[in-house]
Amino acid sequence: MPPRKGSEFAGLSVAIVTPFRDGQVDYARLAEQIEFQIAAGTKCLVPAGTTGESPTLSHDEHDRVITEVIQCAAGRAKVMAGTGSNSTAEALRLTRRAADEGADATLQVAPYYNKPTQEGFYQHFKAIAEDVDIPVCVYNIPGRTGKEIEVETIQRLSDLAGITMVKEATGKLDQCSAIIGTTDLTVLSGDDSLTLPMMSVGAQGVISVVGNLVPSAMIELVEAAAEGDFATAQQRHHRLFALCNQMLGLATNPIPIKAAMQMVGRDSGELRLPMTQLDSTDGEKLRATLDAFGVPDAAPVS
Repeated sequence: MPPRKGSEFAGLSVAIVTPFRDGQVDYARLAEQIEFQIAAGTKCLVPAGTTGESPTLSHDEHDRVITEVIQCAAGRAKVMAGTGSNSTAEALRLTRRAADEGADATLQVAPYYNKPTQEGFYQHFKAIAEDVDIPVCVYNIPGRTGKEIEVETIQRLSDLAGITMVKEATGKLDQCSAIIGTTDLTVLSGDDSLTLPMMSVGAQGVISVVGNLVPSAMIELVEAAAEGDFATAQQRHHRLFALCNQMLGLATNPIPIKAAMQMVGRDSGELRLPMTQLDSTDGEKLRATLDAFGVPDAAPVS
């Protein structure tokens, strides 16, 4: 069987947080987090996505975060830049700049809030794919955007050379199966706790939230599944499940992951409004889960 389009992005990609301190992007901490990911063996870094609080970044910050990640990674890991928008013109501007800076691919979220028709989705992604030379990963997350990109639209998009991947975050295993069975696109899980089920039907990895915290554990799961060692993959899945579940279940992403990273000394935990801190009750639940998993404390945030 020939390799799928986008298969060079198989494995663990991490949707990295954007660290803030005193209301500003903390670029020194961002560089530390990139080094942490590279040391763990993370295949690809995904800045300025949902986990990176991209809706709260100014245009200048959005551009600079992507540039900083590309420069810090320096070819040691791929960079899939989050450059989507509900405005096609804005998505084009962001993506052109990221491509010029050296991004390896672009993550393109479905246009949110304005809820286009399926033809609107198609024309939006087509315009981006035909404008830049880097691969496009279509990000289907209707819980955030308000509308789902239907399988038939993704099938149409798969005929475009520049569309190579789908980040599948609908929560529907049937949707994942349909895309894999009818296109040559690489499918990446957009939900940590569904990574193993999706890989069992042919997905090739994950764009992970919990990977900010425990990338090595996610790599073990993904590699075992990719090698067909599903007994080992199941063990890794069940060990990770509670932690993965809380990253999206306790509060809206990235509130829990930033709280967890603060607890182990790897981030300030700051969020930008309208995102607010995890409440004390959920914080206690998260701390207990971290302790049960055995996430090691790092040096205190200074």
